[in-house]
Amino acid sequence: MWWFIPLLVADTAAGPHVFKVAVAPAESLAVESAGRGEPVVLVPGLFGSVYGFRKLVPMLTAAGYRTIVIEPLGIGSSDRPEKANYSLTAQAGRIAAVLDSLHVRDALLIAHSIGGSEAFRLAYRRPDLVSGLVSIEGGPTETAVTPAFRRALRFAPWIKLFGGIKLIRRKIHGLLIDSSGDSSWVTDAVVAGYTAGAAHNLDATLKAYLAMANSREPDKLAPHLTAVRCPVRLIVGGARHDGDVGAAEVALLGRALPVFALDSVPGAGHFIYEEQPEAVLAAVARVEASVTARHAAGSQ
Repeated sequence: MWWFIPLLVADTAAGPHVFKVAVAPAESLAVESAGRGEPVVLVPGLFGSVYGFRKLVPMLTAAGYRTIVIEPLGIGSSDRPEKANYSLTAQAGRIAAVLDSLHVRDALLIAHSIGGSEAFRLAYRRPDLVSGLVSIEGGPTETAVTPAFRRALRFAPWIKLFGGIKLIRRKIHGLLIDSSGDSSWVTDAVVAGYTAGAAHNLDATLKAYLAMANSREPDKLAPHLTAVRCPVRLIVGGARHDGDVGAAEVALLGRALPVFALDSVPGAGHFIYEEQPEAVLAAVARVEASVTARHAAGSQ
């Protein structure tokens, strides 16, 4: 049973407002809300945060949307309890708890990377919350972390000894470069922004990552994709880069989802909202048009 206890009630007429929502004992998620209008919910990936959407959020609010960025447990400024359930299914449930506490329904979702898998789970489990989905480089992943990242976590106890947050920042800097089509956006200030949550409590961050790596899903996503009835648009970077969605995952989405479209953004890599945020805004407009068309068809 979820606890719907907002730790700070924010007036969303202006913004941005940053607050936390408690979804269970010792589990609070960081939320940023800005603008007014139809709700757009943004979910970052494993190394993302509110900070990562600093370019996209102002564009969405200028277009007339109310943006709600929800950082999953262990991500950004959200809590990092060591013993929590970090499965993708549990993360989807926590996102639902936040939206319930804010009385949000029929939102457009924008999710990045592993956040896309959480969003797919949310869409089939709670269709009342999701009217459409834009997944940025996020396929129907069944595990929270990649095998390579899981292997790297074997050295987690040594990270603090051999450089701590400085080592983390060097690794994240390399990851952002390798994952980009145009890496000019990757600066020291950006790396500091992406690692601010980890820097605040490195021990808790590493323990949360280990818990994610060891998490087990109670249910596979693939058999439930046919139950995702809302329009889905997957946008992928057209440049060669690390972290892309595999062809098998794209084919699975094409077969299983009732309403699915694929966009490739030329020159972009994994972090499309950093390199070409206008492409994400265009994808949101296309999904919203699909939602409107479906509603119009259903009313006839």
